[in-house]
Amino acid sequence: MADKMATREAYGKALVEIGAENPNLIVMDADLSKSTKTGDFQKVYPERFFNMGIAEQNLYGTAAGLALSGKVVCASTFAMFASGRAFEIIRNSIGYTGANVKVCATHAGITVGEDGASHQTFEDIALMRTIPGMTVVNPSDGVSAMKLMKQVCAFEGPAYVRLGRASVPVFYDESADIVLGKGHELRAGGDVAIIATGIMVAEAMKVAESLAEEGIEARVIDIHTIKPLDEEIIIKAASECGKIVTAEEHSVIGGLGSAVAEVVVKNCPCMMAMVGQNDTFGESGKPDELKEKYGMTAADIVAAVKGL
Repeated sequence: MADKMATREAYGKALVEIGAENPNLIVMDADLSKSTKTGDFQKVYPERFFNMGIAEQNLYGTAAGLALSGKVVCASTFAMFASGRAFEIIRNSIGYTGANVKVCATHAGITVGEDGASHQTFEDIALMRTIPGMTVVNPSDGVSAMKLMKQVCAFEGPAYVRLGRASVPVFYDESADIVLGKGHELRAGGDVAIIATGIMVAEAMKVAESLAEEGIEARVIDIHTIKPLDEEIIIKAASECGKIVTAEEHSVIGGLGSAVAEVVVKNCPCMMAMVGQNDTFGESGKPDELKEKYGMTAADIVAAVKGL
C-alpha cells in the first residue's frame, strides 16, 4: 500500500474485494461515485451498482428496502448530505428497522478544504452515535479502512463509516490486528493518554515522538470505533495515566471527546482536554492551513497535553 492514501480510496478498493467474496453486496451512490470511489465497484460489478442521483433521502430509503429484502448495502455520499439531508431517513428507515445498510460517508471534516463551510461537516459523529443500534466507525488510515470495512460488511445491522477526502499517512502494517469495537494502543506511555480518531491519529503519533524528547511519555490510542466504544481501554488509560487528551476532526461537542468523557466521568474521573472543531463553522482553504487555523494539528495536541 502507498505511504499516503485517502480513506475513501481504501474504501473503493475494499468494496471490490468484498464484492468478489459476497455476491449479495449492493453498492449505491448519490451521483458522486467518482469522489466517493464507489466507481471502483461500478466498473467491476455494474449490475450491483445503483446511482440514485442527487437525491440522498431517496438513496437511503431505497437502500433500506434492498437491505430488508436480504441484501448487504453500502450507500455513499458526502458526510454532510448523509448525516444532514438524509438524517430522518437514516434514523427511521435504517436505524429503527435495523436494516443492514452501511452508510459510508466521505469528505468529512475540515480537510474537505476548498469545498468550504457548506461541505465541512463536524456534526456527523454526534448525530449518528445517538441513533440506537447504529455502529459508528472512523478509520485512521488506508489499512484500517480496508480491514474495518470488511468487518462492517460482515455483521448484520446499520453502520455509519466516516471517510476522508485528503490523503493521510499509512502507519498500520497489513498484519495489524484491527478489530471492530476495540481501541488500538499504538504507543505505550504513562504520563498522558492521547486518544484520537480518524486523521488525528497520525497527528497524535507525531506528538508522542516529540513529547518523548522532552521526557513526557504519551500513550497513543486509536479509537476507530466510536460506537460501540471500547470502554475498557479508556478506563485503563484514565486510571494509569491520570490525564487524557482527545483529538478528532469533528466538533468537540458530541464527538469522540464527549464519548470518552461520558466513560471517564462514570468510571474513573481524571483531567481531560479536547482537541477538535471548537463550535464554529469552517471556510474554504487548503486542508493543512485550515487544520492549523481551526486548531487540529500536532502543535494543538502538544499545547493541550502541556496545559494539563
